[in-house]
Amino acid sequence: MELMDLARREAVGAKFSADAMKRAQALTWDATEKIAAIIKPGMRESEAIAASKALLGTLGMDRIWHPVLVRFGENTLRTFSERSDNDPVLGDDDIYFIDIGVVFGAHEGDCGFTRTTGSDPEMQRCADDAKRLFDIVQDHWRQEKVTGQALYDFAKTQAQALGWVLNLDIKGHRVSDFPHAIYKGGKLGDLTDTPSGGLWILEIQIAHPTRPFGAFYEDLLV
Repeated sequence: MELMDLARREAVGAKFSADAMKRAQALTWDATEKIAAIIKPGMRESEAIAASKALLGTLGMDRIWHPVLVRFGENTLRTFSERSDNDPVLGDDDIYFIDIGVVFGAHEGDCGFTRTTGSDPEMQRCADDAKRLFDIVQDHWRQEKVTGQALYDFAKTQAQALGWVLNLDIKGHRVSDFPHAIYKGGKLGDLTDTPSGGLWILEIQIAHPTRPFGAFYEDLLV
């Protein structure tokens, strides 16, 4: 990738602020924790999404910039662009993830994490390892200054070492002052140059090798 192309992919608006990005991300994380607190066994996925949207409307956001996702059970294997299968009820011994993209102060926050409702050890390890893998991959980027493509190659290898299958259909994306889409940044995992900090969301989605569930974690690469 030529330098000029990378600069275009990492373009920001005149009012962009790194501090405002950090604030938006912190507020988005706080919102996601608040959503997790209201998700309980017995809820349908559609009910959890509706409750999440209602809660977000009370938190002083500018707007939602991507659809609110809450995935239960087998739907944790589905990517952002895939529709959920049916409308499952969250069980007492289950797994789910939340993914929200919200604008605060004209800047985009985007985060997601996985939680469990019971004591299934493999579900809990899967949820924990999605975050663990994120941290491993982010540290590799910080230390080695690798390209986006190399970063996801590394993530795949590390996921396998932990006993999971990395979903390479999920490759991260740009964020910035709203709307980032005008800059046509593309996917983090397709970058042939080293991504800058504070502008890209690193997405990690893993699947259990034999059982029908997975886990998701994403945060700002900083």
